[in-house]
Amino acid sequence: MNMWISWILLALLLFWAIGAYNRLIRLRSAALQAFGALDAHWQRWIALLADCAAARTGADQADALPEPPSDKLAALAAARGQFEASLAVARARPLDGGAAAALSAATQVLDAAWQAMIHEAARASEGVAPPALEPWIHQREQLALHSGEARRQFNEAVAQYNHGIAQFPANLLAWLFGMKQGRAL
Repeated sequence: MNMWISWILLALLLFWAIGAYNRLIRLRSAALQAFGALDAHWQRWIALLADCAAARTGADQADALPEPPSDKLAALAAARGQFEASLAVARARPLDGGAAAALSAATQVLDAAWQAMIHEAARASEGVAPPALEPWIHQREQLALHSGEARRQFNEAVAQYNHGIAQFPANLLAWLFGMKQGRAL
């Protein structure tokens, strides 16, 4: 009889461990999927920057965008490069704290460079953003709105994942399988 109780307890422990592991994997998967949605918004932002840069050098000079100072353009190009590199690293390891911190910083730098370019173009046009920039400004505002929601969803998914791997005894499984806490953006 004692042996049967031991076998039943062992089976219960095994089924619990499988269930807890599957829950941790689902939480991790939800965070990764949320990052994928955020990545799609950021890819659109990169494409928007490329379109804006191409429009500045358009063949028809009447349709070309006003040329902000070259230091602002260089800063925007450098910020875009930093952002793309940080995004590539974060795409490979979305829950890694260092990659998330670098991506968060790169996002802020890119946004600041964009705002500085728009500000300089507006200053050169007597305080109003040139009409040629309006479509890009509007698209950027829409992307910022949608990416803000995607970022919120990612941060919530990371918080749920972190909570799941911190709970006892699931934290033992997390430690055993090398699951580390993620970092929100």
